[in-house]
Amino acid sequence: MANVTELITNLETPTWLDTGDNAWQLTAASFVALQSVPGLCVLYAGLVKKKWAINSMFMAFYAFAMVLICWVIWAYKIAFGEYMLPFAGRPGPVLTMGETIVQSNLPSAALAQNFPQATMIYFQFVFAAITLVLVAGSFLARMNFTAWMVFVPLWLTFSYCVGAYSLWGGGFLFKLGVLDYSGGYVIHLSSGTAGFVGAWWIGPRLKSDRENFQPNNVVLMMVGAGILWIGWNGFNGGDPYSASPDAGVAVLNTNTAAAFSMLTWTTMDIIFYKKPSIIGAINGMITGLVVITPAAGFVAGWGAIVMGFCSGTIPWLSMNIAGKKWSLFTHHVDDCLGITHTHMVAGALGGFLTGLFATTTGVYAFGDAINGGAINGNGRQVWVQIVGALFIVGWNVVWTSLIMMFIKFVLRIPLRMTDEQCLIGDDAIHGEEAYCFSDDVSGLVPSLTTEMRANEKLAVLHGRDIEEGNNGHSSMHSPGKEDGSGDGEIKID
Repeated sequence: MANVTELITNLETPTWLDTGDNAWQLTAASFVALQSVPGLCVLYAGLVKKKWAINSMFMAFYAFAMVLICWVIWAYKIAFGEYMLPFAGRPGPVLTMGETIVQSNLPSAALAQNFPQATMIYFQFVFAAITLVLVAGSFLARMNFTAWMVFVPLWLTFSYCVGAYSLWGGGFLFKLGVLDYSGGYVIHLSSGTAGFVGAWWIGPRLKSDRENFQPNNVVLMMVGAGILWIGWNGFNGGDPYSASPDAGVAVLNTNTAAAFSMLTWTTMDIIFYKKPSIIGAINGMITGLVVITPAAGFVAGWGAIVMGFCSGTIPWLSMNIAGKKWSLFTHHVDDCLGITHTHMVAGALGGFLTGLFATTTGVYAFGDAINGGAINGNGRQVWVQIVGALFIVGWNVVWTSLIMMFIKFVLRIPLRMTDEQCLIGDDAIHGEEAYCFSDDVSGLVPSLTTEMRANEKLAVLHGRDIEEGNNGHSSMHSPGKEDGSGDGEIKID
């Protein structure tokens, strides 16, 4: 009996469990999950043309679900499991109680956490999922949905997991000392690079869509942007793997950089276009969040402001000058939502600035032994950061291309929709429309008020009197026919 009681106690409240850390980690993971579903789902749905709202949401929704299944069957251990290669762990499932209820640990990195392995698995899943959702932003409005269904598990396995293991799981970049607090390289640089390369392989949208891609619902887009911003508190605040002082610093710096970047981007719009744009402000918010991600808990507050200024200017120039004038973007790479600029450019920028502004105090508070960045006399950190960026970019250029070629030439699945499907949009792909608030919807029954109003208009049109019918409906009769009979009756039921 004593052994049973001891076993129950060890399972309910083991000595290694910190309930505060576990609660915060699950909360942070839920914040990140909300960034994808519904955050980016509704952001994408509002930003694209009406005919692409469903397809855009569905690409994000599908990726979120597919990544989770792949994650628990084989992918988590590639990213965070035991050593197999300098850039990948040994694949395998994490589906037994014995694997999920025990204390979390990252074996290749020799790190342990004060919460269960299940919490770590879920926390890392939401990061993997949002990376694929970000990649989708480059492919919207023309990628064949079947090709996307195949692309997601392949890119997760051969690209995302490699970056995650190399930088976070104990791989060679981890050992080299590359700093990436919460995914500036693993998530944003990789998704931006994959989006850029994949957009080239898929081909462009229809010319008419490229010339006129008016957002169909800016209010809905703003809802998604708000969820994305606030959800980033979990994105960066959860990466110390504890409810630590550095988590608070990371959250504060995240919001500071995002706010300053948004204001800077808006100022740039006013200077060059003479008008402030809310869509531009959202882009500035996103680049600010991206640029601070690799540095969130490493830099001081003034460093977050400097990084916010850089993210509000350099990606702005990239998107509004290079993106609109370079033939590479105008004729060859159709990056639908500008993921190249907001994530690839901002992610690389953030990683580089981390090498400059990381403080020794912030790095030590995170639990790392690196002596900060160049600001603290560690100039080596700058070139280490550059090496990390070059690996992520190079790996993604090669593997995104290989995956696209495999889908196109081996599986014989077209990467792009037909022109006819591109012309029609959601109805051709899914047989559904995003907004059905109109009277011509099949099966729609008008309300009594609507019916009476219609009768009144018809009466005025035909010069007839209106009488209230016995059944509550309005009947219209020709003059002189009191009983409502005869050829002059018009009745809407």
